[in-house]
Amino acid sequence: MDFTGKRILITGSVDGLGRCAAEMFHAAGALVAVNGRNPDTVSRVLKAIGSDRLVAAAGDVGSVDGCRRVVETAIDGLGGLDCLVNNVGIRPLARMTDISEAHWDEAMAVNLRSALFCTKFALPALRSTQGNVVIVASIAGLMAGPTDSFAYAVSKGGLISMTKSLALELATDNVRVNCLCPGYIDTPSVRAENQATNGQIDRFIAKSTPLGRIGTARECASSILYFASDAASYCTGSILVNDGGCFANASWGSREAGDMVQPSAQ
Repeated sequence: MDFTGKRILITGSVDGLGRCAAEMFHAAGALVAVNGRNPDTVSRVLKAIGSDRLVAAAGDVGSVDGCRRVVETAIDGLGGLDCLVNNVGIRPLARMTDISEAHWDEAMAVNLRSALFCTKFALPALRSTQGNVVIVASIAGLMAGPTDSFAYAVSKGGLISMTKSLALELATDNVRVNCLCPGYIDTPSVRAENQATNGQIDRFIAKSTPLGRIGTARECASSILYFASDAASYCTGSILVNDGGCFANASWGSREAGDMVQPSAQ
């Protein structure tokens, strides 16, 4: 896919799926705004990718004002916007009975509210280019679980509903809105969690994923690029599942206590 001259903002793009998408967009000719909370980390990522087609858009999108600043910085640096990728996400673990107000508020602010307000602040620029929005949710939002990811699953379900609602509202502006629902993806945070649990995620994937393996970041990020491309120009309100067959097999969760692991999607 050719993104020469296209201007892309990806929230949460200093590592994992977001960084892979940034690298793939950049390799395809795009101008990319990289976002993360820490300006030093963002600078290191820009240096590692290496190009004058990169813009630093550091900031915490967990607050409404943070969303506004990040989007404005990106648009100023890029000179406009053709695609917003709402990718940022956190995965705080807790069962429903253990969730505190602070836990709930953080999950909803970072995972759900940021997508709404980043889209709101990006909308004037997207209208002018008839651009598009890609929202990264999770198959946890389609069929829930595991149990200790209650707030995460609820927030991702909200993103799926947001995608459909925004797609309808923005269709008359020719601004497309689509959603990616990843399953288990090989990212640094997932590797660290798998190591900390002595391979529990590996065992769960082997039992629950029909393809029998974890997905690579590149396999998943390619779906983001598809939605952002002209090849998907008739897609809006679409939900693309990229999970190795988990959703088709209805096998995301399990009753076995040892299998209650954190979703590795963004």
